[in-house]
Order: sequence, then C-alpha cells, then structure tokens
Amino acid sequence: MTDTQPLPEGYELSTDPGRIDRGRVHHWLSTDAYWALGRPREKQDGAIAGSLNFGVYEAVSGEQVAYARVITDRATFGWLCDVYVDRSVRGKGVGSALVAAVRDELRSYGVRRILLATHDAHGVYEKLGFAELEHPEQWMALIFAQ
Repeated sequence: MTDTQPLPEGYELSTDPGRIDRGRVHHWLSTDAYWALGRPREKQDGAIAGSLNFGVYEAVSGEQVAYARVITDRATFGWLCDVYVDRSVRGKGVGSALVAAVRDELRSYGVRRILLATHDAHGVYEKLGFAELEHPEQWMALIFAQ
C-alpha cells in the first residue's frame, strides 16, 4: 500500500526520542494495554532506548497523544509494537496516521517485512496494508518465563 495517511489537523508526528513523555507512555502501557500490563518503568525505558520511536503530539500544547515503537535493523525487518492512542483522541484517525507513518518510514529504509501482533485491531491494520501471515506454520517463538 502506498497511500499516505495524514495526521488530523492540530497534531504532529515526531521520531525524536527526546520528545517522548516516558512517564505518560509507561502509564498508558502498564495500566491500559493488555500486552504490557504491569510492565516496570525500567523495562519500558529500556524498550524505548532500543527502538525507533514515534510520537504524536498536539501541535499547540505539545502534549503527547499517541505512541508506537519499532524494533528494527533499518534494513530488512521491523517489529511494530506498543502502539497506543490516548483514549481522548481515539476515533479521530490519529492511530491510523501513526501506523501509516511508521510503515512509510520503514519503507524508506528498504525494509521488506514489518510484523506485529494484535488481539483486537486487525481491521485497522488491514486498511494500512497488513495481512495475516501467509505461512504461520513457518514462524516460531521462544518465550522466557517472567
């Protein structure tokens, strides 16, 4: 998919990791994201440090309203994770525009594959070009007990 998805008026995107409101992102994920409930702050800070980060901010106040990060080599592969949109701006197109920006940024590096996992947002991602794995039986995971 090549169509860009502009942010709604009044919002701006940044990949500057120094701009991320780390406390807010940690709060969102550790209290309201099913995949990260209870994640310790130091783990979240480490995840931010080791990732390509995307934030969406209100243009006037600078307040962060959405976040996503990608684990990537910036050459062949990316894993999109921790996509979160503040409840106050959901339904305005912020999340779709954020994921489209991630997709387009990774495409500019020549990345050929972006993976993600979701329990409940398949339709959102499908609109942006994502599809179920063609051969899921070829994929494996190693999961360490916490």
